[in-house]
Amino acid sequence: MLNKFYSLIFVSFFSLCLLAQDEVSKEETLKEIDVVVGLEKIIKLDFVPNSVVKLANENLASYQIVPSKKEVLLTGLKAGETTLTLRDTAGDIRARYLVKVTASDQSKVVVQLKELLSDVEGLEIGIKGDSVFVGGQIVVPSDIGKVVVILDKYPDVLRLVELSPQTQLIIARKMQEEIQKSNFKDVTVRVVNGSFWVEGVVGSEDDIKRVEQIVNAYLPDQIQNLARRADAVQSIKKRPYEILLTFSSKPKQEPLPKLFKLTAQFVELTKGYDRLFSFTWTPTLGTGDGSIAIGKSTSGGVTTSSTGALSATISNLFPKLNSAKSAGHARIVESGVVVVKENVAGSIKKTTTIPYQIGNTDNAKAGAAVAGFDMNITPTMLQEEKINLKIVIHVSSASGDNPPQTLDNTVDTTVIVKSQESAVIGGVVTNKTSTDFDKDGVPLAIADGVPLFSFVKSKKYSTSRTQFVMFVTPELIESAATGASDIERKFRKRSR
Repeated sequence: MLNKFYSLIFVSFFSLCLLAQDEVSKEETLKEIDVVVGLEKIIKLDFVPNSVVKLANENLASYQIVPSKKEVLLTGLKAGETTLTLRDTAGDIRARYLVKVTASDQSKVVVQLKELLSDVEGLEIGIKGDSVFVGGQIVVPSDIGKVVVILDKYPDVLRLVELSPQTQLIIARKMQEEIQKSNFKDVTVRVVNGSFWVEGVVGSEDDIKRVEQIVNAYLPDQIQNLARRADAVQSIKKRPYEILLTFSSKPKQEPLPKLFKLTAQFVELTKGYDRLFSFTWTPTLGTGDGSIAIGKSTSGGVTTSSTGALSATISNLFPKLNSAKSAGHARIVESGVVVVKENVAGSIKKTTTIPYQIGNTDNAKAGAAVAGFDMNITPTMLQEEKINLKIVIHVSSASGDNPPQTLDNTVDTTVIVKSQESAVIGGVVTNKTSTDFDKDGVPLAIADGVPLFSFVKSKKYSTSRTQFVMFVTPELIESAATGASDIERKFRKRSR
């Protein structure tokens, strides 16, 4: 019994020794990695790392896992030592590291610069050799001043910063647009070796000064100081722009007047509706050749006599009903197009004369109804392709009655319309409703016979609606020939 107890103690002691030896072996497998504060360290692996990473003290360093590259990126944050444990995708521990984070004078400067310039896009801050460098291309021109002011406090930092070429191209395009808006159409701006070259022809020396003022207004902040300082962004002293303009003594040509194509349309819509209901009852008694005479004789008696045959016919004995409905509509469209110069009144007129006659024979009188379209518009160009239009439009139309009735419509106004857009400039709606009682359904004249009585009952309901609307569409065109091909195609003769 005692032997079994000693055996159990021996086995337990042997197991504890093995565990302790295993722990020692694990400690011996720790790989040391040195990381500098503010700098990045890439750890190459021979397995795909798991996203679960154990970093004992996350205040000393930060990490980033790149499974596709089998890499771990470490960045030192604060001096000290910590451990890093990595597992594979199955969850097994594959590597353990002892991370030693050290701080040097250069690393401290890197940390400070990253904190101060973290919001500046396009910069790279690090250590090369024994020097701290700030490089890259500044995308936002307004950040140049901030970079220069901060780097002035670090004279030992290597400065490799310059303005992005793409940003310079954008600034050059803005310069050119503003210069040409100021009526210097022959001036262009391009970027050559980091400098803005302003080229072209102007009218005088004063124009050259005016162009140079525009260029200075569009230069990025402090770029002049940066270019002229040996310890700033550029080491070569040169001007940020070059004015390569010449001037001509020829008088400046006046710009060609703007042309406008003005389209005005008049639409008139007429609708009518009639409804009639009548009740007519007029029986008549026809006349015959016979007669009956009743009288007093000489002796005081009553005598009667008759001649021919006695006959009579009652016509229209039964009442007649009459019910009818009628409806219709008509549309009249007038359109006018004219091409005019700016601030010049354009006018187009079209008339139609409709002759008619009143009365017959010797009392006849001749007359004429005039219908047509008369447009007068004056355009003036405004900003953003908007056009001011002074409009006077007169439209008249004639009905098909005899004599015809003439309807006149006139619009006189001033509106602002964008090029190639249509606007309603006026409209009138007329409604007419009438109801007549016992006016229709009157019996015709009776040629033979005597009406016993006449009974007429009728109701007529009429409604009409007339409305017209005027539209106008201005369009800025380059030449009066614009649109001529469309007109030629419409009139082109087609053969089978």
